[in-house]
Amino acid sequence: MGYSDDALERPIVGITNTYSDYNPCHGNVPDIIAAVKRGVMLAGAMPMVFPTISIHESFAHPTSMFLRNLMAMDTEEMIRAQPMDSVVVIGGCDKTLPAQIMAAASVDLPTVVIPVGPMVVGHHKGEVLGACTDCRRLWSAHRAGEIDEQEIEMVNSRLAPSVGTCMVMGTASTMACITEVLGLSLPMSATIPAPQCRTLPSCRGERQARRRDGRQRWSASVRTADARGVS
Repeated sequence: MGYSDDALERPIVGITNTYSDYNPCHGNVPDIIAAVKRGVMLAGAMPMVFPTISIHESFAHPTSMFLRNLMAMDTEEMIRAQPMDSVVVIGGCDKTLPAQIMAAASVDLPTVVIPVGPMVVGHHKGEVLGACTDCRRLWSAHRAGEIDEQEIEMVNSRLAPSVGTCMVMGTASTMACITEVLGLSLPMSATIPAPQCRTLPSCRGERQARRRDGRQRWSASVRTADARGVS
């Protein structure tokens, strides 16, 4: 594979690749991976990217919930099967982040979770649109004959105007915020919109988290146990 002994003697940081052409939530994952790799190398470690299942509600029939535990098992076993000292998991939506956190807690390696971030909002006739909520409302209006074909086509192009998870305060945003509150993702990373360049410096900040490993345990199992203790 062309790696030198010097490279392989460094701490190995695994990075999950959950990109898929079927998954608009994770459309920015390649850019996030590139930023994380830079941060890992600047910290003196060796980044290693590996694929895992990528799930998304829009194209997962009948529901992506059926695939959450499968993704958790896949992610856990891929981490266990390959040599790494710590892992960075990249994900979004309300099924992916729980799957990755369950996997990381089971493996018990130092872990940082990077939420992909919400998409930006759209606008229609002076109204701010939110995916999911306004999608159902406006399509119901179209079926009732209140919105014609031309207008609903225009609405469709504005309901989800960028990559990223649903931008409303729904389950995707909730899971990202919970991940941050648990201490598994870096501060302020849960709410950075997916297309914004602020996401990438946050990802490179993963190296500061890596440096903390010498002073405190940074694993999902400890963080979730701490949360149970608080509750």
